[in-house]
Amino acid sequence: MKKVDMTQGSVRRLLVTLSLPIIGSSLLQFTYQFIDMLWVGHLGSEAVASVGSSSFFIGLGYAIQSFVVMGTGIGVAHAIGEKNKRKITSYINAGTIINLIVGGSYALLLAFSAHACIAFLDLNNGGVEQGATHYLLISAPMLFFNFFNLFYTRLLNAYGNNKEALGINMIGIFLNLLLDPILIYGFKQGVVGAAWASLIANGVMSVLFFTRYYQLFRLHLALGPCLCEMKEIMKLGFPMALQRVLFTFINILLAKCVALFGQEAIAAQKIGLQLESIVFMVIGGLNGAISSFVGQNEGAKKYQRTAWGVKHALRLAIGYAAVSALLFISIPRSLAGLFIQDEQTLQMTGHYLQVIACSQLFAAIEMVLNGFFTGIKHPNIPAIISIVFTCLRIPLALLLMKPFGVTGIWLAISLSSILKGCTSYLLYRQTIRRRLCHADHVDEYH
Repeated sequence: MKKVDMTQGSVRRLLVTLSLPIIGSSLLQFTYQFIDMLWVGHLGSEAVASVGSSSFFIGLGYAIQSFVVMGTGIGVAHAIGEKNKRKITSYINAGTIINLIVGGSYALLLAFSAHACIAFLDLNNGGVEQGATHYLLISAPMLFFNFFNLFYTRLLNAYGNNKEALGINMIGIFLNLLLDPILIYGFKQGVVGAAWASLIANGVMSVLFFTRYYQLFRLHLALGPCLCEMKEIMKLGFPMALQRVLFTFINILLAKCVALFGQEAIAAQKIGLQLESIVFMVIGGLNGAISSFVGQNEGAKKYQRTAWGVKHALRLAIGYAAVSALLFISIPRSLAGLFIQDEQTLQMTGHYLQVIACSQLFAAIEMVLNGFFTGIKHPNIPAIISIVFTCLRIPLALLLMKPFGVTGIWLAISLSSILKGCTSYLLYRQTIRRRLCHADHVDEYH
């Protein structure tokens, strides 16, 4: 397997080279979701609400599995920086075993409890509940495949081979785009057709990843269960996973609040989140790039180089978030109109985008710095920040719902994001100052 040495060369050029393929994958993923929502959106607010309701429990699965992706990715990146081949193989072995257990268990749990999960949201709409339950049932095996797709992509990112991961993601996304209209409208499957399209595409991607990189991803039975690496993966990944699980659970509770305002409000939140992902997916690409970059340079003890990498990543993230925020503020109804024509849903989505726009810069800062803290093996820092301020969303929402209605929920989300971004930056400045004071060398930059 070819490895990209991130401890040498121009920081700016290397970071851009690392980031672009990840951002490309994120944009392709967004394009798939964007067009997917366009197809479903033509079925009406009820269909959008069905997909939106089930997506909370799909997101919960990703949150739980993230500890495997994060922990293995950090361990592999550091081992690459140390040039320790045996350690690299042991981390991959341990991560694969954990991923099999977690992915299989969650898929089975979701398959047997889909109806109960949707009932918990109190949607008070039989059509929405039925569509959401069917979508969730088909998404259960899809999640198993996607867990491995995310795992394989993160491993390739740790090696710096982001272009290779991008290629397979492109195949899966284009297959999904091809199947969506055929299954949703051609076979008249509706929301269920969208779920089948995702299942087939993710299954094909898993096969491509494993066959293309069999030597890297296969289990090495001679190494045994790699218990030390398993413990290290869980230790490194648990704080971030806890953060994401809590974040998702809070969103589920907020969804119950949103459901009080009808299916239009549920659809508005789903569409708003879809548009907001323009920012999150691109910045998420930078998060992955900076995590791998920092991991390798920390392993090589190049702390000044780490600081420069984070600085460049923040500049890119803030610039992109600013452009997106401007669009959300200036043309919210036009953006929402791409998905749906219902007047009440359009109005609610417009309010969502305008309120959330105020926090985009801060959310971008938080996501990039999450990558930094993850790379230095301190994922507990962003986890604590997220846990504290995400929990704050519930009392804020209950307080602001009275004077502002559903817009009060959007305000609670935006305010908590602003607080998370500010706190992350302050802690980053303190952390980087301490590390630079103890650095025993200074690199040259171009």
